[in-house]
Amino acid sequence: MNKLIKKPHLIFLLSIPIIMFIGILREESVLDINIHDTYFVIGYLPLSTLISMLFGIIGIGYWIMQKVNSQLSKWLYCTHVGLTFGGPLMVWVVTKFYRTEIMDYEFNINLTLIITLIVLVMILGQLIFPINIIYGLVKKKTSG
Repeated sequence: MNKLIKKPHLIFLLSIPIIMFIGILREESVLDINIHDTYFVIGYLPLSTLISMLFGIIGIGYWIMQKVNSQLSKWLYCTHVGLTFGGPLMVWVVTKFYRTEIMDYEFNINLTLIITLIVLVMILGQLIFPINIIYGLVKKKTSG
């Protein structure tokens, strides 16, 4: 765990092969998102490629900051990693509570609201990465 805190790029770069493997295994499956009367459909392979590219950019960003000896905030890094990897885990757990046998509309709509809020916090949490990079650059300039 201490190595991951000292080298934050490892967790992102090491997760890329896992994400691509899952995308290749589920190549025939699609993710459909229904928003009112509109369906957004994306295959798992293009989605895993997109997520892998995003993780690659984030991992390279953290690696570059380490190579230029910038002091990143551990609190911001831990929050970013927690939202990035904990968010999908929380969404997956909440989806297991959907009631399909007994259509309880009110219960399922509340679960959908919870999932939407988790995804929104997860997406907004990605703003922590550039904030941490800027923090590291400013801290390096003021301390050097």
